[in-house]
Amino acid sequence: MEQQKPTDAEMEVLLVLWQLGQCTVRQVHDELAKNKDAGYTTTLKIMQNMFEKGLIERDDSARSHLYKAVFSREEAQHSALDKIINTVFKGSTTDLIVHALGQHRASKDEIDFLKSYLKKFK
Repeated sequence: MEQQKPTDAEMEVLLVLWQLGQCTVRQVHDELAKNKDAGYTTTLKIMQNMFEKGLIERDDSARSHLYKAVFSREEAQHSALDKIINTVFKGSTTDLIVHALGQHRASKDEIDFLKSYLKKFK
């Protein structure tokens, strides 16, 4: 079975798990509650769905189940970037890069890195 892509709410949970490592639902909920008002049962349900989708693993050997991310940050970045390129930029990587560089001032080191990176494709 192919791993499903996370929803926005699931991405918020993944961000906590990537930051803190293995956590209980309570720990994830407390971290999420710092930025938005959501009920504990909502966090629990999101994490149960994520477990069923294969995005997180659960260790139920202790009384409080511990969860950890299976879906990696790199997979999330790849998935999000593909979605943005294919929808917003109609498949054009060039348009994405030009827009990104036009919106955010890149440092000299970043520009130098991009130049050396692009040389690999000649």
